[in-house]
Amino acid sequence: MNIYEELQNRGLIAQVTDNEEIKELINTGGARFYIGFDPTADSLHVGHFMALCLMKRLQMAGNKPVVLIGGGTGYIGDPSGRTDMRSMMTPETIQHNCECFKKQMERFIEFGEDKAIMVNNADWLLGLNYIELLREVGACFSVNNMLRAECYKQRMEKGLSFLEFNYMIMQAYDFYHLHQNYGCNMQFGGDDQWSNMLAGTELIRKKTGKDAYAMTITLLMNSEGKKMGKTAKGAVWLDPKKTSPYEFYQYWRNVDDADVMKCIKMLTFLPMEKIHEMENWDDARINEKKEILAYELTELVHGKDEANRAKETAKAIFSGSGDSENMPKTELLQEDFFEDKISIVKLVTKCGFAASNAEAKRLIQQGGITINDEVISALDKTFCKEEFSDGIIVKKGKKHFRKAYTK
Repeated sequence: MNIYEELQNRGLIAQVTDNEEIKELINTGGARFYIGFDPTADSLHVGHFMALCLMKRLQMAGNKPVVLIGGGTGYIGDPSGRTDMRSMMTPETIQHNCECFKKQMERFIEFGEDKAIMVNNADWLLGLNYIELLREVGACFSVNNMLRAECYKQRMEKGLSFLEFNYMIMQAYDFYHLHQNYGCNMQFGGDDQWSNMLAGTELIRKKTGKDAYAMTITLLMNSEGKKMGKTAKGAVWLDPKKTSPYEFYQYWRNVDDADVMKCIKMLTFLPMEKIHEMENWDDARINEKKEILAYELTELVHGKDEANRAKETAKAIFSGSGDSENMPKTELLQEDFFEDKISIVKLVTKCGFAASNAEAKRLIQQGGITINDEVISALDKTFCKEEFSDGIIVKKGKKHFRKAYTK
């Protein structure tokens, strides 16, 4: 099986501009492709995960990745998939986030001579002269066509700023610049990026008379219909300081049954022969599939040792052995206590199991909170500070644990 057929079999390809040309380039290792990452936080999250895995697969097949960090477009913010405007970041924050991204990407992509390269569009976008840009690029864009783009249409009712309206032009210019200066001939992205990517291929064609290509990845959705990586509390991060390896493992261990094989196909590097075999497993083996998924992805992001530790911790906790050494932890500070006591409501919110006191109260009243294997239903329940010297286990439902402790 060639790499293009494998991408198809894994369900990764959503749309392509020129199927036969793209297939030929990818299968012969002739694609010099880029994927862009805007530095909107100081860590990548699993919403970026599929793109990183795709880059890794294509590099393994001999293609050359260009990792584009959006240090310039980060000043604007992509309106795709959003109902409101992104908050404006300072130059210092953008630079810090770019540096964090690079460190994390090195776990997936091999950088070096004749391998992958990393570029930052701040290097060319921030120095552009506005009048020159309008003359060079502006004439290539039809406002009518831009307004028909899905990423803009969904924002028109609530209001689309002129700042964000320029994002498509900036992304198209990135592809043009990379084509002219780095020989980049292909762009990849999520299928919510299709309009922006078409703008780039069209700009290159109009300015150079040459063809460049675009392919979008099928966005992996969770059971709630949100983009992969989003939970009720926010993103699942690749940085272990923001999402511990155990929490990362548990995120994948708890995916919806209907999504397990889709995730295994799209995100793991298990051979397709093994995956086809797993598709024929009896339904009773669904938990085994989930454990394989969780382990494979945790190893990919955090390494074998952390994956083994997360797996063993999960087994120990769910078997009732009480081994909490590697469980996610919450340190309680002196300020969290009043007269050396903390209420159950505050404890639940401190552990991150509720976003507000009202939500915490509902969880407690519904019997969803357990402390050291005892269901707590009384809202006036309090705990003394000394009880946390060895740590107590706070459990939400059947799958979410934290060890609360004091130093």
